[in-house]
Amino acid sequence: MRPFIFVNLAMSADGKISTVQRRQVKISGKKDFERVDIIKADSDAIIVGIGTVLADNPSLTVKSSELKSKRIKNGKEENPIRVVIDSKARTPADSDILHKGDGQRIIAVSKKAEQEKIELLNEYADIVVTGEDKVDLSALMEALYEYGVRKIMVEGGGSLIESLFKENLVDEIYTCVGNVIIGGKNAPTPADGEGFLKEEDFPNLKLLDIEKIDEGILIRWKVVRD
Repeated sequence: MRPFIFVNLAMSADGKISTVQRRQVKISGKKDFERVDIIKADSDAIIVGIGTVLADNPSLTVKSSELKSKRIKNGKEENPIRVVIDSKARTPADSDILHKGDGQRIIAVSKKAEQEKIELLNEYADIVVTGEDKVDLSALMEALYEYGVRKIMVEGGGSLIESLFKENLVDEIYTCVGNVIIGGKNAPTPADGEGFLKEEDFPNLKLLDIEKIDEGILIRWKVVRD
């Protein structure tokens, strides 16, 4: 058993999620930020890759005090479980994700991670070890299900999103296409990495909804299973 997994992202009109320098930039607007806070608060866990942690130092907290209060009234912590996919345990011990906001944290590492680094991170987060050289994502999702996680929001980055698609672990994807052009052939895209080399391997999507939001559009897709 595994949780329901959805990817949420914002990309520029030319399909980039940040600059060539992998610097965080504002792509969407106020209404989309509010939408993201709502779906974040409605999730049991939020997952990011180590690249996002190192580049952006996110806290991944729920911003609205009203939404946090609602979670607490429903018997939950004010923030979803925050999970970092970090095969080599490179998460800095002073990262915002480990210190800002109440709630449980999990660092997912592989068996190759140094024990000293694991012990340091274990002061701030639970450690889940799966996979030899890199985190076994399928095994991690099963472990998170055992934690009681039923709904996961994936915040990025592109390498993690591509890996989740390759493991057939994504159920839905929500994309806010902003009204900016970022450019750059080496700027990251929503699904980075090597990509799918054969057309028959391309994940197929079914359009669920499309709407105008701020000065862009929000597109919701469902992943079609064979």
